[in-house]
Amino acid sequence: MSLLAAHDLTVCLDGTTILDRLDLAVEAGQWIGLVGPNGSGKTTLLRAVGGLLPYRGRLTLWGQEVRRWRPRALARRLAFLRQAATLGFDFTVIDLVLLGRAPHKPWLEGYTVTDHARARAALERVEMDAFAHRSALSLSGGELQRVFLAQALAQEADLLLLDEPTTHLDVHHQFEIMYVVDELVRSGRTVIAVFHDLELAARFSDALIVLHRGRRVAAGPPAEVLTEALLADVFRMHARVTVEADGYVRIRYDRPVAPRPASPSTVPMSPVR
Repeated sequence: MSLLAAHDLTVCLDGTTILDRLDLAVEAGQWIGLVGPNGSGKTTLLRAVGGLLPYRGRLTLWGQEVRRWRPRALARRLAFLRQAATLGFDFTVIDLVLLGRAPHKPWLEGYTVTDHARARAALERVEMDAFAHRSALSLSGGELQRVFLAQALAQEADLLLLDEPTTHLDVHHQFEIMYVVDELVRSGRTVIAVFHDLELAARFSDALIVLHRGRRVAAGPPAEVLTEALLADVFRMHARVTVEADGYVRIRYDRPVAPRPASPSTVPMSPVR
């Protein structure tokens, strides 16, 4: 049984089909990179898996339909790091990270010494422990992104959904975060992450799923998926792809693919004079 399975998964928002009869399966212990052009349905897929959107078709986690999971039970097993997450209220950094422990607590029970220790350890892993008592509203976008990742780490979920986890981060912290997540995967967690940086996705993901116009158009090992033909057809870029001796995929972008010519039925007609 796959950890995650989708069959004919369809999601419509405001009358527009975002995911269109999508089929996919994710096994436990993998790092799956979701890539595709803007508007291809990547974030929508994460939100559906996280139980945040209605859908048609079949979508299961650990063999149970996502819509049948109780939110609190799902939160014990799944953590979702949203892109550019924002705050509605002020928290200290440590209190914000402690919220990751909430799904594991009985109602009205306070945080224990163990909860605080796990929150502190999570902050240390993202190099934010010195900010523990700062107001979260005083942080930069990159600092806040690292705090939300610490919250996901403190949650100790089996499945992490990461929507562009390196948003706002400088290059040092991009790789620092990627190696932290990689350690989690190697210890048995499962990660599904949305990427815009294709080389970063290829470097860390065990497999890539390419979405285009709400459908899966390719899936498999990064070196097999990221072909020059796919970059031209899906991402509309002429590029040279090389796979180095260490297995890393390198992409040298050349120029955009010329716009597709309009079909005869859509070519504007000159007015009859």
